[in-house]
Amino acid sequence: MAKRLYQVWKGRNKFFFEGRLMFGPDAKSLMVTLLLILVPVVIFCAFVARDLVHEFPEDNSRYAIPVVAVVFTIYVVVLLFITSTRDPGIVPRNSHPPEEELGYESSASVEAGERTPSRKLPRTKEVFVNGMTVRVKYCDTCMLYRPPRTSHCSVCDNCVERFDHHCPWLGQCIGKRNYRCFFLFVFSSALLCAFVFSMSALYLKFLVDDHGTVWKAMKESPPAIILMAYCFLLLWFVGGLTGFHLYLIGTNQTTYENYRYRAVNRNVYNRGCVGNFLEVFCTKIEPSRNKFHSFVSEEPPKLPAKSGLRTPEPEANNDRREKVEDDLEIGNDLLNISQRRDFEELGDIRSRGGQRAIS
Repeated sequence: MAKRLYQVWKGRNKFFFEGRLMFGPDAKSLMVTLLLILVPVVIFCAFVARDLVHEFPEDNSRYAIPVVAVVFTIYVVVLLFITSTRDPGIVPRNSHPPEEELGYESSASVEAGERTPSRKLPRTKEVFVNGMTVRVKYCDTCMLYRPPRTSHCSVCDNCVERFDHHCPWLGQCIGKRNYRCFFLFVFSSALLCAFVFSMSALYLKFLVDDHGTVWKAMKESPPAIILMAYCFLLLWFVGGLTGFHLYLIGTNQTTYENYRYRAVNRNVYNRGCVGNFLEVFCTKIEPSRNKFHSFVSEEPPKLPAKSGLRTPEPEANNDRREKVEDDLEIGNDLLNISQRRDFEELGDIRSRGGQRAIS
């Protein structure tokens, strides 16, 4: 019986409505983010905006404050939903290694004592981007050479084009196809925080004018004080994140590239500030390369044993470095490596001390 692609999907994504909606494996965190947006707006409309409208002239324009809050919140939630459910740019994985990319190496035959040819996939290969050479790496999980700016997300277990980061607040990877919506979501959230904060401060000012002191005004409307404190703290986060991504867009970088290659001065993707912004906001979003709702035939993996094909077998250190690049957990990995080396050095010191004692 034929199955749909989402039913045989090898990544860790979660699908709903027969593959029409795709979430990351940590999609539950999306509900927390949704509550962090909706609860303050409900409090604002119920306890602040309702009384604030009476401070303005009696015409229909005074109802603009709660209307703007509600409409803007709906806009932010829609952006949140689109970013979390859209394919971020997953590269379809292969069922067997690419035979057309074979390299050749010489290996010594132990039994015959002579050198025989052995076919092996090279760990990296070079491609040209904007007239400059870029090295791309082979992904053992997806069995393909990652396109430029592509990285493998260890959370979703997928190779994602123009990989930016895996966002735990949205439960989804941020990549080529949903980065625009992600930035608009962050930027709009910052504007919503600023709006609620300013309107709450304005309401508090009216209360101070009516009661004479700030303390009496604060006792009159605790929700306004809570909203101001909440929006002030949240605005530092989403506002700072907005500024950081404005810098990334202007320099045509991703969060992953800025974090991993910050010491490298060369940027082959930079088109100038205006060109970089046009690339992000004015280019057409490419259709998904994965038809999750379509029927697929399960292709058995091709065994390369007879042809002598071997996939790259990196050493332990290469695996460690690859893990660092893919997971963005450099601090933890370096700590583990440091601890392992300390234990090895301690073992060497003890063994040398024991040998000296015996001699």
